[in-house]
Amino acid sequence: MEILQVKDIYKDFSGLKVLTGVTFTVKANEKHAIIGPNGAGKTTLFNIISGKYRPSSGSILFKENEVGGLSPYALNHLGMCRSFQITNIFQNLTVFENVSAGVRSHAGLRYHLFKTLDRQSKMIARTEQIIEQVGLAEVKQRPAHELSYGQQRALEIGIALSSEPELLLLDEPTAGMTREETEEMVKLMRSVTENRTLMIIEHDMEVVFSLADTISVLHNGTILASDRPEAIRNDLRVKDAYLGEE
Repeated sequence: MEILQVKDIYKDFSGLKVLTGVTFTVKANEKHAIIGPNGAGKTTLFNIISGKYRPSSGSILFKENEVGGLSPYALNHLGMCRSFQITNIFQNLTVFENVSAGVRSHAGLRYHLFKTLDRQSKMIARTEQIIEQVGLAEVKQRPAHELSYGQQRALEIGIALSSEPELLLLDEPTAGMTREETEEMVKLMRSVTENRTLMIIEHDMEVVFSLADTISVLHNGTILASDRPEAIRNDLRVKDAYLGEE
């Protein structure tokens, strides 16, 4: 079953054409990587799928519903969540407070006395579960700004998980990481997406080929190829455009 269908998406900014007919599909529970050279339009594509930008034309179907042009907030409530290249967390709140804020927001819980008392234990349990899932249980009471870079990215994923997304979009999840941090992030991404769909933009080809079920190559604003990793590795067009001969 296809959870996401991107059909003939165009995007231009004041006459500058960035995307010129992007079409691909993502299956449910698939790990799907978007790769391509700098300037290919990868982040613009993610911005359109996740609701930050409206497409100039084309269609985006999420769970068979047209969602092109919906806000990030609306998409989040439909089951889509996206992280950014730059870590987006509350630096002065603790790990627990960061994740708890996301859990409460998803549940529609506000700080009204009787509602809070009635549902507090469930919110705490869900928060603790997510923190454990992303490997931050030992630092849950530390402010986010005291965490290592890798831990901050794990926390960002934890916040994303608090909305219980069916489709998780991660933009450069391993950017700026050491090799050890990268390996831990790959393990984390595998773990937290075991029963959900993952889309990533990623430049580290070792990460891409070890993690992705399907790879789509964006080049000059359109999809050059979309296939299984081994087919992409051996595609002459992809080698010429991006991968090289290695």
